[in-house]
Amino acid sequence: VQLQAFGGGLVQAGGSLRLSCLASGITFSNYNMGWFRQAPGKEREFVASIRWSGGTTYYADSVKGRFTISRDNAKNTVYLQMNSLKPEDTAVYHCYGRVDAEARVYWGQGTLVTVSS
Repeated sequence: VQLQAFGGGLVQAGGSLRLSCLASGITFSNYNMGWFRQAPGKEREFVASIRWSGGTTYYADSVKGRFTISRDNAKNTVYLQMNSLKPEDTAVYHCYGRVDAEARVYWGQGTLVTVSS
């Protein structure tokens, strides 16, 4: 099982980035997918998630209205569109996947997002 996150980089405040997470080794359409982030010196925090069907999404209050999570089951990929970025969004972003009723969670390696003021 492998989750590969792409799309991080350096952006100015107010800018946009789109992160992608490509999954392999799993039946992607069965998995709920999402993103966490970890800023330097801080604990990992939830950002957004999307149900396996794509019909339900969840967001942290800090990103609601600015970030959008989506998925393409045909491409085994989950996306995180990040708009109106703020310096406090600076973090390593990790994608994850899990199946309902299972405790196991698969994690990607993370991609660094840096937002300059």
